[in-house]
Amino acid sequence: MAAAAHAETAPQSAGAGSSVPTEQAEAGASEIVVTGTARSSGVRKLDAGFSITTASEEDIRRIVPQSTADLLKIVPGVYVETSGGVAGVHVGVRGFPQNGGGAFATVQLDGAPIFPPNTLSFLETFSLFRIDDTVERVEVLRGGPNPVFSNGQPGITVNFIQKKGGNTPEGSARVTVGAEGLFRYDGYVGGKVADGWYASLGGFYRLSDGIRDTQYPADKGGQVTATLTRRWDGLGEFSLYGRKVHDSNAFFSGAPLLSSNNGADLSVYPHFDQRHDALAGHDIRRLDLEVTPGATPGRISRDYGDGRTIDLNQFGGSLELTPGDWTISDKFSYTEGSADVRAIFTGAVPTTLGAYIGSRLAAGSTVGRGPATSGSASFATSGAAIADANLPVIVAGLWSIDKDIESFTNDVRLSRTFGSHTLTVGSYFAAYSVDDLWYQGNNALLAFEPHARRINVTLNNGVPLTRDGFVSATTNQVRASYEGRNIAGFLADEWEVTDRLRIDGGIRVEHYKAEGTIGTSRAGVDLDGNPVTLYNNGAVVLDGGSREVDYSKTKLSYTAGLNYRLADNLSAFGRLNSGYKFPHFDDLREGSRVVQKIDQYEIGLKTAQRAFDGFLTFFYNDFKGQTYSQQVVNPTNGAITTVTAIAGSRTYGVELEGAVRPVRNLDLRFNGTWFRGRFRDIEDGVASGVQNGNKVQRQPTVQLRAQPSYRIPVGQGDITLFGAYNYVGKRFSDIQNLQRLPSYQTVDLGVTANFDPIELQFTVTNLTDELGLTEGNARIIGTTSGSVIARSIFGRAYQLSARYRF
Repeated sequence: MAAAAHAETAPQSAGAGSSVPTEQAEAGASEIVVTGTARSSGVRKLDAGFSITTASEEDIRRIVPQSTADLLKIVPGVYVETSGGVAGVHVGVRGFPQNGGGAFATVQLDGAPIFPPNTLSFLETFSLFRIDDTVERVEVLRGGPNPVFSNGQPGITVNFIQKKGGNTPEGSARVTVGAEGLFRYDGYVGGKVADGWYASLGGFYRLSDGIRDTQYPADKGGQVTATLTRRWDGLGEFSLYGRKVHDSNAFFSGAPLLSSNNGADLSVYPHFDQRHDALAGHDIRRLDLEVTPGATPGRISRDYGDGRTIDLNQFGGSLELTPGDWTISDKFSYTEGSADVRAIFTGAVPTTLGAYIGSRLAAGSTVGRGPATSGSASFATSGAAIADANLPVIVAGLWSIDKDIESFTNDVRLSRTFGSHTLTVGSYFAAYSVDDLWYQGNNALLAFEPHARRINVTLNNGVPLTRDGFVSATTNQVRASYEGRNIAGFLADEWEVTDRLRIDGGIRVEHYKAEGTIGTSRAGVDLDGNPVTLYNNGAVVLDGGSREVDYSKTKLSYTAGLNYRLADNLSAFGRLNSGYKFPHFDDLREGSRVVQKIDQYEIGLKTAQRAFDGFLTFFYNDFKGQTYSQQVVNPTNGAITTVTAIAGSRTYGVELEGAVRPVRNLDLRFNGTWFRGRFRDIEDGVASGVQNGNKVQRQPTVQLRAQPSYRIPVGQGDITLFGAYNYVGKRFSDIQNLQRLPSYQTVDLGVTANFDPIELQFTVTNLTDELGLTEGNARIIGTTSGSVIARSIFGRAYQLSARYRF
């Protein structure tokens, strides 16, 4: 059977995160998964020799993910930070060390990667995908055969599988409102349009002020998706999809907090609660940046209300045929558009206006205007004078990042069974490009308050410290164009030794080539040639020159595993794999050519019973060659430098997910992770960088999640009460292990009333308004006492949705 057919007929998951009714729970033992399998027809979940988590459309609605990556909180072995907003996330996988983003997390749509480089600076693929009611289910493969198939990335693969329309016409319309000014509409319709032809159309539109108030829409946009499928009885299907998405989302970097007891105790400022407040506001929305030198420096205009905006055209499809004894599969994807960033980036902790002016007197006394002993301040927009020298202020950068992207991927496979062996031969091809234009720095003096206002300062010798609140011009500029290509071939064998024992193995050879043109720059430029205007002295600007980078490498990866069925609904498995990660564009720009190598080992047990499901995995990984590039901002002058290091790590741990159904209609889902990860084998570094024995940063040693639900039959419908408890353990935010992040816990609650064709759902997330930190100050080395920069999860939020099915 073709994979697409499985996507329509496979029973819903009985694994963690599922909402399958008790009487259907045993159907989970027959669930088919298609991610990570050599054959496109997939394999029964209990027979798969790897760890995989699945979630249905209903599961996704009850989780109420704040972003695409937020859905991963149901996946053991994964820690996701979504405190920055819908876009701009960090996804940690099984203790793999990484700089940020989601370098070891591949996002697929119908089995094809949507953009091959999983993470670049200011871009990770979770930010390129939006979940809506066109998604039928998701499969998340952890480790396993990942190094051999698709793009060969060894961490996790998150495969979103779309609805495609069936013989029975169906559709839905859903409206969601929230306490933060949220309005969202989701729609879907699909069905048969002619004999053998099927189509679907769906999408969403959203407008929200945001849980953190920005004075303007924090989230605004939507997408539309259409599919067209041709099916042939007994042969397979050919399917195409097109997707247009334009979505703007506010991005939040860390904000100030009060710290005591060596970082163990944290609290918000009395006048600024970052769970609900933001520096963003009308006063720092539409601004002009000075970017080129001249008597009147050249300027560009930017709207910081755009946040992180994606404007993408996506197209793809699949061919799944079974002529005779052969299985033919071809999955392809094309993405083109832009993924830009307009955001506030914090660095230094708050101070007082008087202290800030005092710190700049020396600089203002050396430009030929005589000594400066004091200064006066006013708000840049209103001109109102500021008499309070104790006014809290903060210096933050207003960064502008433009990224134009384009990619094409194609995965072709041919399979045939010979006796007890099923052989698969395949190829993977990817071509992609990125054009970057960055203006970093642009530091401004802001009143530290919700909806911060820009402040102008003039010293008493006539020296202006600011221009419209800006205390610096650009401190880093990047103009670069890159192209990359991957060509891989792979061979896999599935050997059904007996009806209980299945052994599989695969090998992959991949060639990677990247090239780019990078603009050169000059530092220490006085943009207007006037040393008195301190606010644009010491700028970094592009100088019109360029340099080339060129890289190519061929590597081999492999996997081998077995699955033994101990009983009808009980299996044991074991697996080893060896994979790699090539240096991508940002690595090459910084001069790194290190190939990261990852060896993984897994053993586990799986069961799916009427009263209990359980999936237990023990894992160990050996990581070599992680390159760290940390941009560090000087809190005094805003200068940006890069600290680099190369190190390895060793991690071992255990993952558990499952469900208990002690009585009819009561369901308790759970998942948990424990691991120990330490840095080892430092090849290159500095005293201020990573050290042997340090803990892998930004991933908690312990994570726990419990999801109870209870269904109450009422007449011809039912009411379901559900909730979730999450515990995130202690961790370090930095590779230096100086910024401690305490543990936190959250509670979510919800109720669904389902009286076909109407469904109502009310949810509250972070019920206790927990202050839970996910990140420290990513742009400094070390920590500070009293006041720190860190980023918390979002505060309490409510949503009410009404859905009509037809």
